[in-house]
Amino acid sequence: MDRKILVEVSARHVHLSQGDLATLFGDQYQLTIKKMLSQPGQYAAEEKVTIVGPKKELANVSILGPTRNKTQVELSATDARMIGLIAPIRESGDTYKSAPCKIVGPKGMIEISEGVIIAKRHIHLTPDDARRFQLKDKDVVSVKISTNDRSLIFGDVVIRVRDDFASAMHIDTDEGNAAGITGEMTGVIL
Repeated sequence: MDRKILVEVSARHVHLSQGDLATLFGDQYQLTIKKMLSQPGQYAAEEKVTIVGPKKELANVSILGPTRNKTQVELSATDARMIGLIAPIRESGDTYKSAPCKIVGPKGMIEISEGVIIAKRHIHLTPDDARRFQLKDKDVVSVKISTNDRSLIFGDVVIRVRDDFASAMHIDTDEGNAAGITGEMTGVIL
């Protein structure tokens, strides 16, 4: 059985609630679509923010839209350490007791008491692809990445299955660099 999966490297980004978007950019503000992403309905916005930690700040951090119910910041472990945060590795949306930060926009600033995470590596699957791969939501797999001189096997990859997903694996920039990934890459679910 062919168990190949598209592997995408996800750089640091922010998901904002509508209320926090208004505080940072102004009342009734709407994000401007820069580029559609592989996940249906998801996009990178033209707008950027600055993430402020205890030691440093990260300027020009991308915002992904559309807005969500709760603000969340996804950084690599290197990013988090650089700005002085101890961020847990979590699945997207699991921000309970995660790291705090300040987020600065052109019209204001917010301080979140939790919400900064290092995204756990994961694979989005459609229900059809999950059946084809004989996997189900919350399964944990390994994925082999073959590159010149830096091939590796990622363990602890969480499977996420939903009707509104497009099938793809997401890793952060630290993981992408460790495997020498440049451009489009395919992995094999083991």
